[in-house]
Amino acid sequence: MRSATESPNASLDGTVAAPGEKSETGVSRRSFLATGVAAGVGVGLAPFGRAASALADRPASSKLSKGDAAILRFLAAAEILETDFWQQYNELGGIQDSEVPGGSGSPTYTAALEVLDEDMPQYIHDNTEDEFTHFTFLNAYLESRGADAVDLKEFATLPSSKATGAQQIGRLTNLMQLTVDTSWWTRYRSHTKNPDLGDSFAQAVPGLAKGEHPAIPRTDADLKPEAHIQAIANTAGFHFATIEQGGTSLYPSVAQRVRDAEALRVVLSIGPTEAMHFQTWQDKAGNAPALTDPETGLEFPNLKESSNEELKANLIMPEPAPFLRRSLPIVSIVRPTNTQGIAMGVVEFLTEMGLFKGQSKGFFEALKELARQADAARPRG
Repeated sequence: MRSATESPNASLDGTVAAPGEKSETGVSRRSFLATGVAAGVGVGLAPFGRAASALADRPASSKLSKGDAAILRFLAAAEILETDFWQQYNELGGIQDSEVPGGSGSPTYTAALEVLDEDMPQYIHDNTEDEFTHFTFLNAYLESRGADAVDLKEFATLPSSKATGAQQIGRLTNLMQLTVDTSWWTRYRSHTKNPDLGDSFAQAVPGLAKGEHPAIPRTDADLKPEAHIQAIANTAGFHFATIEQGGTSLYPSVAQRVRDAEALRVVLSIGPTEAMHFQTWQDKAGNAPALTDPETGLEFPNLKESSNEELKANLIMPEPAPFLRRSLPIVSIVRPTNTQGIAMGVVEFLTEMGLFKGQSKGFFEALKELARQADAARPRG
C-alpha cells in the first residue's frame, strides 16, 4: 500500500504510550488493546482460538521493544480487518465448512465468481483461513513476548449484507460501497516507473476508481439481472487483488523497522503469503468478462485482448522496474516498499477505498493511533 508522510507527532526513538495512557487524540490504549487473544469478528475462533491460547500460555521470552510491539500490533489490526471482510466473502461465495466461520452461501453470486475461475470458492475459503491464522498468531505472539494483543470487536457494528447466505452479525468493514484502486495493475507491468520514486499509474478499470460499488450482493435484489451480479463479482475479483497487493508491500515496508530477530522472522514469514495471495487474485481478475453493469453503468474492459502491454491480462509476473535510484539497473521487485509513514498510508488507503464507511469516530481514532505508534518505531540500519 502506498506510503504517507510520517506523522510529525511520531516519536523518533520508537517509544509508545504506557498502558492506560491517553494518546494525543484522547483515546486510551486500553480502548483498542486487549490482554487476551481476541478477534474483532462476530463468531467463534475454533480451531484458531485454541491454538492461539496454547501459544499465549507458553512462558514468555524476552519482552519486545515498544517499537517492535507497535509494529506487530498494527499488523495484527490489519489482519483482523482483512479477516472481517474475507469472512463476508466466504459466507456468500466461498466453501462452507467447519474450517472457517461461514454463512450458507449464495449460489448465484458463487456462479458469477466462478466465471473468473471455477476454483474461486476454494481460493476464497483458503484466503479467509490464512487471514484468521495471521491475526491469531500475531496476537498470541505479542502476548508470548509480554506485549498487548489487539481487540477491535467493540467496533464490529456495521451491518451485514441482507442477501440470503450472509450471517446477520456486526462487521468491521463495508463491502457494499467500495471505490477500488486498480493502479497496481499497470504499476506491476511498468518497466520505467516505481511509486517509491514518485511515479503514478493508470487505472486498469477506471470506473472502479469512481463512485461506490458493491463487491457482494447487498440484498437478493442484486442477484439479477445477470450482468449486474457479474459486475459485482468482477468488482470482488479486483478488490481481492487490490487488498493483497497492499499486504505484499506492507510487510517488507515495516520489516525495515523491526529490530528483534525473532519478530523479524515473523514478519518475513507472513509477508510472502500475501504475495502468494496477490499473484493468485491478479490472475483471476484478468478473467473478469468485459461488460457494462445495466444498473450502474460500471464498465469492465476486455483486458485479455488489450494491445497495451501495461494492461495485458497475462503479464502477471512483476516486470523489472527502477529501484532505489534510477541510475541502477531495473529489477523485478515488490513495489512500493518505502517504510516512511507506511502504517498511516495503509489506513488512508483503506479509508479512501470505502472499506470503513459507517464506522465510528472512535474506530478511526483507534486505528490511526495504532498506525502512529507503528510509524514511530525507529528504522533499522
